[in-house]
Amino acid sequence: MLLAIHCGMILLFLLLGLVFSRGKGAFLIAGYNTASQAEKAKYDEKALCRCMGKLMFALAGTWAPIALSALLDRMWLYYVGLGLFLAVCFGGVVYMNTGNRFRKK
Repeated sequence: MLLAIHCGMILLFLLLGLVFSRGKGAFLIAGYNTASQAEKAKYDEKALCRCMGKLMFALAGTWAPIALSALLDRMWLYYVGLGLFLAVCFGGVVYMNTGNRFRKK
């Protein structure tokens, strides 16, 4: 049962990665979806979505050791996967919110 939940999480991240990598699904990005139209016009929506897609694929990859830990009953794999997941989340947030990367020129 636990393995099925972990595999479902991987599939969810992969599905979101596919949606975002096609430049769609900006309404799912917190902060962007609540911005005014004038504020949204300042950002390159396609580039933002593509970056979110890469982040979702990376998160799917970091969830694999967590799923493997349920299969092999090895807690160290769980902790490695959880550490990678948190590092990718933190790194992604920092990357996306610094340097005005997605502002239209």
